[in-house]
Formats: sequence, C-alpha cells, structure tokens
Amino acid sequence: MSEQPPGTGSGLLARHIGFLEALREAGLSVSLAEGLDAVSAASVLGWESRELFRTGYAATLVKRQSQRPTFEALFDLYFPRLLGDGVDAGDWEDEHGLRDSADALAEFRERLAAALAGAAEGTEPGPADGEPDAGSGQEPSALLDLAVEAVARFGEMPGRSPGQSGWSAYTTLRRVTPQDLVARIVTALQARGRSKDEAERGAARRIGAFSRMVEEDARRRIAAQRDPADIARLTVRPTVDRLEFTSARRADLEEMRRQLYPLSRRLAARLTKERHAQRRGTLDFRRTVRASMSTGGVPLTTHHRPKRPHRTELVVLCDVSGSVANFAQFTLMLVFALREQFTKVRAFTFVDDVHEVTDAFRPGADPGEVMAQLAARAAHASRFGRTNYGQAFARFAELHSDALGPKASLLILGDARSNYSDLGEDALRGLAQAARQGWWLNPEHRRNWGTGDSAAQVYGEIVPMFECRNLNQLGEFVHDLV
Repeated sequence: MSEQPPGTGSGLLARHIGFLEALREAGLSVSLAEGLDAVSAASVLGWESRELFRTGYAATLVKRQSQRPTFEALFDLYFPRLLGDGVDAGDWEDEHGLRDSADALAEFRERLAAALAGAAEGTEPGPADGEPDAGSGQEPSALLDLAVEAVARFGEMPGRSPGQSGWSAYTTLRRVTPQDLVARIVTALQARGRSKDEAERGAARRIGAFSRMVEEDARRRIAAQRDPADIARLTVRPTVDRLEFTSARRADLEEMRRQLYPLSRRLAARLTKERHAQRRGTLDFRRTVRASMSTGGVPLTTHHRPKRPHRTELVVLCDVSGSVANFAQFTLMLVFALREQFTKVRAFTFVDDVHEVTDAFRPGADPGEVMAQLAARAAHASRFGRTNYGQAFARFAELHSDALGPKASLLILGDARSNYSDLGEDALRGLAQAARQGWWLNPEHRRNWGTGDSAAQVYGEIVPMFECRNLNQLGEFVHDLV
C-alpha cells in the first residue's frame, strides 16, 4: 500500500479516497457504502467522458442540490479537466521564446472580446447566454480555453524555489483587464437588439464568468503542484449548512433561507421519533412485581408509568444590530418553525432598546416576508443606534418582566459586544433567576470571546454561553433545546 497521504498519489484509488475525505471535510456526509457505489458507477460508465464520470460521482455522493457547488469545486481539484497547458495547447511563444509581451496581450484581448460577444450572441455551447452552470458543470469551451491560455501566458509567477513557478489569477486578471472590454461587448449586444440595461447586465455576467474560469484554472495548476487537500481547505467554500452566519454573502443568505424549512422539517421528524422512543416513564415497581407472580416471581415483563408530556415556554431575546442580525433572524425563524414543539414562544429584538416581534411569525407566513419585516422593525429596537446590552437588559426587565417565570426558558442571541458600555450584569442576573433556565448563543468563534469590546466571558458566567456559527450548529442546539 502506498505511504503517501490520500489524494497526493498518482494512483486512482488514492485519488478517490482523498476526494471522499475532502468532501467529508467540506461538510458532505459520505459513507463507505456510497464511496463504493461511486467506484461501481465509474467502472460501469467508463473513463472516456469526464462529464459522464462527474455525473456518476455526483449521483452517488451528493444528497442535496446545495452541496453541488462544493462537489464541483472539489471534483475539479481532484479530477482536473487537463494537466498543465493540456495536450492541445497552442504555440504561445513568439520568435523570442516569450509568452507574455505587449503584442501578445493586445492580440489575446481582441480574441477575448470577440469570444465574450460571441458567447452573448448564443454561439457558444453551454447554458443560456454562455454562462457556466454550476449545477451541470457544463461551461463554454472557447472561454475555458481562453482562461487556460490567459493563466499560462500572463499568470505565471516565480516560485519559492529556483526553477519552480506559481500561478496567480489576480496577476492574470490585472494583465488582461477584461472589465475594460465592457464597452465593446455592450455595443455588440445593443447592435443585436438588446436594450442598454440588458446589454450592460449581460456583459457583466460574461466577464464575471470568465474571471471565475481564470480563478479555477489557477487553482487547478496550484493543486497539481501541491497537496489538493491543502488547496481545498484554503479555497473551497464549505457547504451552506457549515457556512458561518457572520461571513455569509447575500447569495449565501438566500440559500440559507431555502435550507431553513427543510432543516426544520428534518428536526421535527427527528424529535417526533425520539419522543416516541422515550414514551415510557420510570419503572412501575408494584405492577412489575405483581405481574411477575404469573412467571414464578421472575419479572419477564417490566411495566412503566406513563411519561408526563413536558414542553418548554421559550422567550427569545435577539441582538439585531450589524452583522449578527442575520444570525438572530435565522435562529428566530427556526425556533418559530418548530413552535409546535414548545408551549409558547415570545420573541424580542434589541439594540439599545427592546421591541417585541412575536406577531411577525404568523402561521404559514412567507420566510422572505418575515425576514424583511424583522429587518424593517429593527429600528424600533434602537434609540441611539449603538448596541448597549446593559441598557437593553434593563429595559426588558422594566417593560416585559411578565414574560419570564418558573415555566419559561430564556434564550439570548448575540455576540456580547456592547461597545464598552455598562454591561448590566445585575439586570441579566435578575432575568436568569426569573427564568427556569437560560442559554446564550454567540455567532463568534470561541477564540474571539473576551477580545476587544466582547463581554462574552462576563455574560457566560451568568448565562451558559454556546458557540453557534452555522446552520449545522444551530440545528443541533435547537434539537437539544426542544
């Protein structure tokens, strides 16, 4: 057996195992049986078509559409479209043996402008308007070839050791400057009947797609020189359920919103199953002994007391300022999606004042509308615009103390950063003592707690604080909470 780490050897088996480990590290749940299914699919489909091989792997290893972009990025690292410049690479050197020169750059930009305009016209293969389709892996081949050529000619950099070379997408795009071709592409599109706005949007999409192809090709070349697992850890974004709330982009937030209700349904089904399994209460000793008389005193069958149903009243207090607002809104949405698991749920938002938002969560309401309503009502929770936890706790105790009681649990959502203001420990301690129990979810990494204006360590001594940075951790916490 090879002593090389999985994924670094030239053998197909090592490459397959390294690919599976990279998928698991990125958040995909891939079992041993599914890995064997992928091998079986590859042996049946053959190796002649890379796209067919990719489809077979995806069919056996990917369970949700949201995992497909991560799969595609890792597949291109472990099973690249070509090695180096490819066997069909043209002669890119001039009479002086140079690939990168002013004349070569000008000639390349002319061909790139024509290809981008041609892709917009629909002459390129692939999805509509010539854009790459992350779901199918199909990309315009002409633009792909140009991206490979651009990195090979204008993206090479000196390596760390003599004789070695590195590759940079940033250097490539700085040299090629595809954004300077926007005016020419827009003119070509308008000449074909597009309006100005449509032409500008189409040109921006073409150039964005080409830039992504350049980045992917530079990453492929680097991965061929180093361990692809290291490159995957540095460059491949995790699946949406492991993506941090505080670093999510707008498109990521949309995907998280789509994943929220499937997550709530899975949690509800899991909770129902577990409660059914735990329906039996404590052992009824008297009934068990009485029943054992019929078997000579041997208790072959045990009897249990019926278990009393217990549900929690939940009071949620959310910091909706700045970057933690998304985290608070997602948590609120998930809690209310599972509201049938609780006796009663009340929700409050705060910045430096407190505002109740329980009425925003109507049964059957559209998640997008609820999120928009919460964002619009965040202004009601702010008086001076700066987060002040101490003042918010005092206002909650003053206005809504009736929300807490011996049957209610308190859940606080926030990063515990209070802009060096009064922390209001006494007010928080009073809230914690009034509730049956309390938890605090912090979307920051634990290593950042207590740094700068963070009062996480102070508040954590009053209310148990937990790290909750992504949907995966949020789902596990809500499950344990219920």
